[in-house]
Parts: sequence; structure tokens; C-alpha cells
Amino acid sequence: MSHTKAKLTVETRGRGTYDITARVQEAVAASGVEDGLCTIFVHHTSASVIVCENADPSVRVDLDAFFARLVPDGDRLFTHTAEGPDDMSAHVRSILTQTSLGVPIDGGRCDLGTWQGIYLYEHRAAPHRRRVSVVVTG
Repeated sequence: MSHTKAKLTVETRGRGTYDITARVQEAVAASGVEDGLCTIFVHHTSASVIVCENADPSVRVDLDAFFARLVPDGDRLFTHTAEGPDDMSAHVRSILTQTSLGVPIDGGRCDLGTWQGIYLYEHRAAPHRRRVSVVVTG
């Protein structure tokens, strides 16, 4: 059994989804693992990683609209506002999504469905530099 790790840096322009599928697939290919598991982990509490449809961008637009309604910025319910009105809402959005994914590897590639992609989901309004680890085991 082998185990490799790659580190990705994702520069965001603010809230939204950023396709990291190709970069994750490159890390898997470089590992040489044919069958196993790829774990993707984001090292932040105000961003997440998701598997989402990659064919129609309106899916991700609608996802943002849903979260804006579900967890609005500046909600008076929140007391944690140290970094602005999007601070606590970003934390809640991250908790409701996920900070890590496990994706099976088959034939040296992430075994994603036809319309699936791997995305970093930035929950803060301002640009950030996000750190993502890709661990391949097989």
C-alpha cells in the first residue's frame, strides 16, 4: 500500500466555487496509484470542498443563492463578527458543507460521475489564498 500527499494553493476572488478537479486528478496521476482512495481536505474554517455538477454553471449559482437565503451575512443572530458580517455565516456554510472529501480511485483517476467535478467553495466575500491537501492511498 502506498501513500502520497500533494499540496494545492487556490487563489479565490471571493465567494463562489472554484473547479479544482484537474489539479486533483494530476495529483492522483502523479501518485501512480491505480486503485484506492483520494482524500481532499481544505485547511480553513470558512471554505469547503464539494462534489457538484460541472456541466451547467447555473447549479453553482443556485447553490450560492440557496446559502445566501439559508445563512445570510450579517444575521443579528450571530455574535462572532470579528472579521466582518460574512465571518460567522462563512463558518456555518463550511460546517453545512464539508472540509474533506473521499473519492475512489479507479484506473489511476478519481472515479467521478459523468457530470461531477471537485470544487473549493469559498464562503468569504473577499479574496483568499486557500490551502488544500490531496492524500492518495492505494
